[in-house]
Amino acid sequence: MSEQDAEGCMSQLANYQSNSGRLAPVFTIEVQTLPEDTDRILDEVMKVHPLSFGRYQRNASISAPGKETAQPKPGSTTTTHVDGFEAGSTETYPMVELKISIERDLTELAKVMDAIIYAHHYEEPVIFIREDWASRAAYDPQSDNPNRWWNNGKGLPDRLE
Repeated sequence: MSEQDAEGCMSQLANYQSNSGRLAPVFTIEVQTLPEDTDRILDEVMKVHPLSFGRYQRNASISAPGKETAQPKPGSTTTTHVDGFEAGSTETYPMVELKISIERDLTELAKVMDAIIYAHHYEEPVIFIREDWASRAAYDPQSDNPNRWWNNGKGLPDRLE
């Protein structure tokens, strides 16, 4: 499929409708951060955006911990603030990917980005922005679908926190 064909197909998603729901254009924002900083970033973002998804707010996903690695250049904050750090040396730290989505609106994106950058521990955080489409279910809280948590006999999964 050519890039032009793919773009045409993607633009058709605005008209997607099925019995199960529709699709909405969103910006997906992925932030690499320390595991212990995710709540601080989300709390700061919540001051400017509700992070809504359907009838829920503060929606985010957080990956399992992994690693990030870099080689700071001369004049970086690492070489400036860490005594004895040699420019070009490799540093590796724990990280998670914090993923959120917002409506595809540049004004809202600017507010959310400002909040993330303010709350992040790095001066140059690794942040990726994608134009995506997110599902919006034909939501029925009284659904008798046997797969829904309130009908499946198992209930909600155990909470992590």
